[in-house]
Amino acid sequence: MDIRLRIEEIVSSHPVVLFMKGTRSAPRCGFSSRVVDVLDELLEDYLTVDVLADEAIREGIKEYGQWPTIPQLYVRGKLVGGADIVAEMMRAGELAPMLGVEGPIETEIPEVHVSDAAVAAFRQYAGVSKPDVRLAIDRAFDAELDIEAPREDDVVIDLVTLRLSMDRASARRADGVSIDFVSGPGATGFRITNPAAPPKVKSMSVEQLDQMRRAGKPHLLVDVRTPEERAIAEIEGSELLDEDLRAKLADLDRATTLVLYCHHGVRSRAAAEHCVRMGFRDVWNVEGGIEAWSTRVDPKVARY
Repeated sequence: MDIRLRIEEIVSSHPVVLFMKGTRSAPRCGFSSRVVDVLDELLEDYLTVDVLADEAIREGIKEYGQWPTIPQLYVRGKLVGGADIVAEMMRAGELAPMLGVEGPIETEIPEVHVSDAAVAAFRQYAGVSKPDVRLAIDRAFDAELDIEAPREDDVVIDLVTLRLSMDRASARRADGVSIDFVSGPGATGFRITNPAAPPKVKSMSVEQLDQMRRAGKPHLLVDVRTPEERAIAEIEGSELLDEDLRAKLADLDRATTLVLYCHHGVRSRAAAEHCVRMGFRDVWNVEGGIEAWSTRVDPKVARY
């Protein structure tokens, strides 16, 4: 009953609510991503609820709407459906009126910079003086380039040197993008720089962690292992990721530098990616984990 009341409060307090896996900026399943892409075409603002962050909500929403799968879209308190229904309503022109909008949001032409070296490379690959180039930027801000003519409904930037096209979702992520072509030892190809890209987990060696600690740079060192593992060995000054620390992270300044470690660096990378999704902007994973710390920095730390 408590879960039902929580869900009722959510769907009645917001005109459009999407129960999904992940967040609007970082969906964690293809179906959720599809619905977000559709809603982003029509709305500037709507609420998303990450069911992966709350098991009670994840199971409760299925019972609440008698709908067995995620995502689920609610509009003014009523269940619309999942990914297939939302996509079909969009194609049929039925979704915009239901949401109370006239149609897709007008997509502004992004400002994109293409270097002379990149233009020369495009010309060489295409074999023409003014090539057609297509830029795709997915929700993770990973970018791809192809020699390809514009597709229907693409946003097109007609430059003197080339014609650059992209779908509307990519165009919303492309403002300020720079495209260059670099050539050198071990690095030949196109390089795309996007200032709008969200932060990603960065890698840190145990030597770099040692230097950071010696320099006194402020950071929170997080141990994501089990209490049993921590009883065997730990890096001094770290905090175990237990319920108390989870609560602390929820309220922590998102500019805080987080450094995460585990036994070998695998579990800590997954936890670090979750911290990025929480909004933290300076997140590091200790590659090799406490095993590398023991063998390369502090042999007094026990190995297991």
